[in-house]
Amino acid sequence: MESVDNIYRNLQQYLDEKTVGFPAAESGSDIRLLKQLFTPEQAQATMYLTHKLEPISQIYERANKENITIEELESILYETAGRGLIFLKNMNGIRHFKNVPYLIGFFEGQIDDFTPEFRAAAGAYTADGVFGPAFLATKVSQMRTIPINQSLVPEHHVSNYDDITALVEKSDGPIAIFECICRKGSELNGNPCQQTTRTETCMAFSAFAETTLEFQKGRQISKSEALDILRQNEEDGLVFQPSNTQVAEYICSCCGCCCGMLAMQRALPQPLNHWASNYFAEVDPDVCNGCETCVDVCQVTAMKFNEDDGVSYVDLDRCIGCGNCIPACPDEAISLLKKDSEIAPPKDHDDLYEVIMTNKQ
Repeated sequence: MESVDNIYRNLQQYLDEKTVGFPAAESGSDIRLLKQLFTPEQAQATMYLTHKLEPISQIYERANKENITIEELESILYETAGRGLIFLKNMNGIRHFKNVPYLIGFFEGQIDDFTPEFRAAAGAYTADGVFGPAFLATKVSQMRTIPINQSLVPEHHVSNYDDITALVEKSDGPIAIFECICRKGSELNGNPCQQTTRTETCMAFSAFAETTLEFQKGRQISKSEALDILRQNEEDGLVFQPSNTQVAEYICSCCGCCCGMLAMQRALPQPLNHWASNYFAEVDPDVCNGCETCVDVCQVTAMKFNEDDGVSYVDLDRCIGCGNCIPACPDEAISLLKKDSEIAPPKDHDDLYEVIMTNKQ
């Protein structure tokens, strides 16, 4: 095997060429982070993967067969998947693997290994500021925002992929619930969530759930339990952010105080350039009484207050159409509107990353 330092630099360059990217940092925080996550053997094995699911036999064709057998490679890849660093799917009794990006991917895979060392390494890499631009450059976002049920009316003619209930009801396979890694990180850093005291708010579906359950990173729940949890999330004012796919592969329920995605959204001057959403809020100034409740509940600072007129208004450059302001308004002065041009997300995770890779190339 080549030198350890070369392996991690090669891994960084390999990841940077894939989907979301993983740029080098002058400080070396990129390599320090990778060393926290991957063993040298796992790093080498990961570089045999692509962004597409492939059986071990196909992956082995790219391996250095002088240094490893197919059985050894499969064993290492299985261990790597168990650490949340790559994706595993069992198909017809055969293990298939593919790589995943840093976000959304192997960062979230550390939910059960959120050590101080990993948090420090991840924080240093984030602080270096090289990953953010790569993350935003995908053109097609990995997540999207869909409205809460209380904000919807029949006139919206909501597509299934924008209906939280339909996403759950139409899901095929198991459902897993697990802790929100953003909320967990905030808690560990001494900043408990201001929006909810519940920790199990994020869900995985079908193949994502199967992998989550196989490696015991979450627990299985029924569809009725999933809908109950989502109703609680809605009551707590959380923002629904599923995978940017027509069939839900995961659903995150996010808060503005902990969620890295919403924090990034607030930091951008025009966040909707990098966001997927088919709805936006609108305030009727003739009905608004100026209580500013909507300003308080908005997780992304899209609701503003006009001091001169004494009424609230929506910053359309910032509104992601979550709908949380609708039931919060005591005078029913806010409504959710559908954008003139509805954007349908890619069919599934494979299609999503194919689009991202095509745009990158």
